[in-house]
Amino acid sequence: MLQRLFLAVALLACSVPSAAQELPEGQGEAEYQAWLASSPGVRGQVLSFEAWQEAAGVRGVLPTWQMLRTASMWRECGGQPFEVPPHSFWPDMVRTLRFIRDHVRAALGPVQAVSGYRNPALNHCARGSARSAHLDFFALDLVPETPIERGELFRRLCAMHARHGRSAEAGLGFYSFQRFHVDSRGFRRWGSAGPRGNESPCAVIERGGDPLAAPPPVTMPPPPAAGFPAVRPPTPGPPRLEPVQAAPDAPRPDLP
Repeated sequence: MLQRLFLAVALLACSVPSAAQELPEGQGEAEYQAWLASSPGVRGQVLSFEAWQEAAGVRGVLPTWQMLRTASMWRECGGQPFEVPPHSFWPDMVRTLRFIRDHVRAALGPVQAVSGYRNPALNHCARGSARSAHLDFFALDLVPETPIERGELFRRLCAMHARHGRSAEAGLGFYSFQRFHVDSRGFRRWGSAGPRGNESPCAVIERGGDPLAAPPPVTMPPPPAAGFPAVRPPTPGPPRLEPVQAAPDAPRPDLP
């Protein structure tokens, strides 16, 4: 009996990553309070940010200290663990928070934000896209607080995004373990699934494939015959957005 119980626990640990694998280091609530205490003038910015959330009707969707997390690589990049985005970017977050409140949490339950605004220098160092939605505070990277198998994470979020993503102009991306990205800068999706490892898991699921299947190994061609040049195997292309229907970047009016 004890042996079977140990085996079941071991299998669960393998299928569901631990929180330590998901959550950034040095960006917990205690570190946030220490950052506030050591950053003159920041407390007033935070209070203004929370007052704005209240006025916009999105206060409490996520704790402020989570929304102000920057990049998981903040320490390696010499950045700050937390940062208040410029005031002009705050309205960009309204639809993202509404999408999380109305649809993401309905699909997964409680979620935690692990990365929000990234200033240009930090985004570049953290290898973010030059057009990352984090730069304008449209995006949040999230992890579920309730343990869930990665394949089930794909299925729930992809079904939710298929139903509500287009009307909300929501982007959905998947990273390692259980971390995923949500923004409201345009309907699109991406990830690292499929036979070439550059598709959204949602596209693979829609055609009846297994998004967890590893891409087949690249096989080397046989040595060329004498007098013929060697043929190199094709190089996988960059990740592909499925479909690429992002809305054009245009100024947005402030949302209530």
